[in-house]
Amino acid sequence: MGVPPPHEPPLAPEVARARGLRTGFTTGACATAAAKAAVLWLTTGQLPARVEIALPAGRRVGFDILSVDAATGTCAVVKDAGDDPDVTHGAHITALAVWAEPGRERVVLSAGDGVGTVTLPGLGIPVGEPAITEVPRAMISAAVAEVTDRPVRIELSVPGGQAMAAKTSNARLGIQGGISILGTTGIVRPFSTAAWRASVVQQVDVAAAQGQNHMVLSTGGRTDAAAQRLFPALPAVCFVEVGDFTGIALRRARHHGMEQVTFVGMAGKIAKLAAGVLMTHYRRSKVDGDLLAEVARATAAPPEVIEAATATATARHFAEACMAVGSMAPLEELCRRAAAACALHAVGLTVQVIMVDFEGAEVLARG
Repeated sequence: MGVPPPHEPPLAPEVARARGLRTGFTTGACATAAAKAAVLWLTTGQLPARVEIALPAGRRVGFDILSVDAATGTCAVVKDAGDDPDVTHGAHITALAVWAEPGRERVVLSAGDGVGTVTLPGLGIPVGEPAITEVPRAMISAAVAEVTDRPVRIELSVPGGQAMAAKTSNARLGIQGGISILGTTGIVRPFSTAAWRASVVQQVDVAAAQGQNHMVLSTGGRTDAAAQRLFPALPAVCFVEVGDFTGIALRRARHHGMEQVTFVGMAGKIAKLAAGVLMTHYRRSKVDGDLLAEVARATAAPPEVIEAATATATARHFAEACMAVGSMAPLEELCRRAAAACALHAVGLTVQVIMVDFEGAEVLARG
């Protein structure tokens, strides 16, 4: 059996769109509302109870405003991420506005406590600037222009932002000191696959900007920890938890002219890659029992391993059967085929696949 053509089945609509779940607002939208409120307080001397801002698509939405420090005119918006398990849900996105000297920019943004600062190139934000992406910057400028045309300096802060950032990929991206102010639409869609996909692209971009040529992909926390143990000499920026988005990570690495990609995963994801499935979400791809059986036969595996290939719908059962009898050749062949499928998807990359056990503690096979 040759390597099947690699492909990426789409996510199920209910997963991709998370229908029936409540949407929320991005940190960028919340920061825009807080900034507008701070400028209103600066110009009128009074805290607005509520402000309205425009989202990038033109829709206008309102936000309740909290007073943080009446003496300085510092105010905040409490972020509501809807039904998304966002680490910044409930965060106080805080703004303080002061008049600025006339200059090229009407709105100058600075990072206060809990908002990160960019220390590495590759994010589209100059090194040394607050980690506030392009769309939120434009939203803030537009919102401030609704209040005044005088130059202002706005300091954004997020109490507890450093602890929140520790649960994100910010440190690997070179964002130090807190969270990022993000968002392209102003809206958080629950369990957004688009957000994860964008994060994967961003992480590869940052690694490329550092001149790195070797990306190590994993699917989650245990495989990421295993990957970092396997490649201790690589900088943290080279490790990406791709989840189900192996295909886009491979293409992005090829786009930047990288030389090598290593995928560290468990039996299930690797079996799907071996079948040429580069989007490995369980709702759109299943482990191919016939492929497992063919691999077992091709490596002259014992009968119990061949039987395990189609006995259940899980690659875990197959891997455990291999381990039970000490027949690791089928797992090595799965890794080899997975690597070949990935290399076919991103021609020019050298791809290695490493299978670890279900605790991420030991290497089972390589290919």
